[in-house]
Amino acid sequence: MSQEDLPQDTFISHLVELRSRVLKAAGAVLGVFVVLFMYPGPSAIYDLLAQPMLASLPDGTRMIATGVITPFMVPVKVTMLAAFVLSLPVVLYQAWAFVAPGLYRHEKRLAMPLIISSSALFLLGMAFCYFFVFKTVFHFIATFAPQSITPAPDIEAYLNFVMTMFLAFGITFEVPIVVIVLVITGVVTVAQLRAARGYVIVGAFIIAAVVTPPDVVSQFMLAVPLCLLFEVGLLIARMIKKPAPASSDDSALTERT
Repeated sequence: MSQEDLPQDTFISHLVELRSRVLKAAGAVLGVFVVLFMYPGPSAIYDLLAQPMLASLPDGTRMIATGVITPFMVPVKVTMLAAFVLSLPVVLYQAWAFVAPGLYRHEKRLAMPLIISSSALFLLGMAFCYFFVFKTVFHFIATFAPQSITPAPDIEAYLNFVMTMFLAFGITFEVPIVVIVLVITGVVTVAQLRAARGYVIVGAFIIAAVVTPPDVVSQFMLAVPLCLLFEVGLLIARMIKKPAPASSDDSALTERT
């Protein structure tokens, strides 16, 4: 085999490995989806998701579906979303397994804690949104609704809103992980992140203003946790000492597995 063929063969092997990891991740999501579809079922899962909105509606009022197949498709989408969230540790592990061969030994030791903490923080962000933010936002909407209007939200519009909020708060709660990774990989230092604290605060409120409904309470409920989690990431990153990089190619090869 010629030297020219080696890069192409390596590229193809990476594609095969990527395909294998993607299929395993997709298989995990599909497997959980099938289980959830059988029990408790898409309708029960959607009813659980709709509880915060239903609690804010007038007595006897229900949500509506304007599309022909919407009553079927929306609960199925919600079930798929739940399956992806429950399968998130497996998905993140497959992503780590794909990049692991190119990591140093000390980086591999950090990978599993990062996967576990990333999954936990994302779920925590969604839980915070479901139990606290939705209650505040929907109460605000119900308070300002004119007496001449009977709110009857469309279930597809509600799903889009919920997914946007879940994604926003899930990503927000990943801020400590992002800060830690940036520091331990040497992209930035703790001192540089501290110096950028003012920009982070301004950016947090801008993001909150764009993502959340136009009320001050919900904007603060996204921006304040983002700022606090940024500080938590700085605190943890300062306690983690970045190992010294390898001094030569030989030492780098020795450290890799």
